Amino acid sequence: MVTEANVRRALEGVMDPELHKSLIELGMVREVRIIEGSVGVTLALTTLACPLKDQIVGDVEKAVGALEGVREVEVDLTEMSDEERRRIGIGVPQQEKGAAEDLNEIRRVIAVMSGKGGVGKSLVSGLLAVALRRQGHQVGILDADITGPSIPKMFFPDGARLSTSPLGPVPPQSRSGIKVMSINLLLEQDDMAVIWRGPLVGGAIKQFWGDIVWGSLDYLIVDLPPGTSDASLTVMQSLPLSGVVLVTSPQGLAGMVVRKAARMAQQMQTPTMGLIENMSYFECPDTGKRYEIFGPSHAEETARTIGTPFLGRLPIDPEIAKLCDAGRLEEYSAEAFVSIAKDLSERAPEARPSDFMKMQAGQ
Repeated sequence: MVTEANVRRALEGVMDPELHKSLIELGMVREVRIIEGSVGVTLALTTLACPLKDQIVGDVEKAVGALEGVREVEVDLTEMSDEERRRIGIGVPQQEKGAAEDLNEIRRVIAVMSGKGGVGKSLVSGLLAVALRRQGHQVGILDADITGPSIPKMFFPDGARLSTSPLGPVPPQSRSGIKVMSINLLLEQDDMAVIWRGPLVGGAIKQFWGDIVWGSLDYLIVDLPPGTSDASLTVMQSLPLSGVVLVTSPQGLAGMVVRKAARMAQQMQTPTMGLIENMSYFECPDTGKRYEIFGPSHAEETARTIGTPFLGRLPIDPEIAKLCDAGRLEEYSAEAFVSIAKDLSERAPEARPSDFMKMQAGQ
């Protein structure tokens, strides 16, 4: 049986004859459609005037046509946007680094993403950070949900503020030592509205990454806003992501929308590290019986559809809400997250080393 994953693997061997990189690596494979044995591929060329487009189309037809079960291959062509061309470095100067970027040693960067709001994405970000910290790792959280930040509320019962150093702004640390950066740490009141357009949001995220003195971290968890907005695009383009963790709930609507998020990550060449289903069930404390409040789970089926591992289910637990409201999320046992955090720590590749450790060693 022909699958989208098989088609994309076949296209990893098809190179752009001018850029000498895989069509997959360049993000040129916009869409794959499969109807029985007929496969349709939409390619986004750097320009429709490309003199070698016939060669590219022929190479795609040959690679996909060689797959077992493929009877017909149809290739449609479209053109990259200016933003997509900039992403692969065509005619664009190299992006300036933040003031502290070369001072930081951040080994792995994991973004947490959902298709829609209300599925517990920020909670998953917080629990993931807590679980990794309990394993002995140095952990930070970058709250990229600029217009709807909630991370500081979970970790600081008495509020928190940035501190200063000769090297730049330093994020506050929770009681267990998790470093946190959020727009709410800069506001006079935590309920002040941040009414910004996309470029300002993107600029803030880049500053949180490059101007904040994170120091040495094993993991930086990036809490993205819901959906496929400018903020998510900025993170995928500007940060050296190890991958994306997707969060959904049992509702069919949430599953449909999280597939959109997965497709965005796929188009941006960002690995999806796995899918977590939140609010999967409620376990009655008196009887131990489980109730599927939001209906039966479709998470494993969704994970198979988007080609990513299913990491696990999280229950509806009133204790979590109490601890989050009190700024004491770190006190939650998070037993369900032990295996999830271990699984992710084994999957996450390291980012490039920076100069921070060299400076620490006096090199």
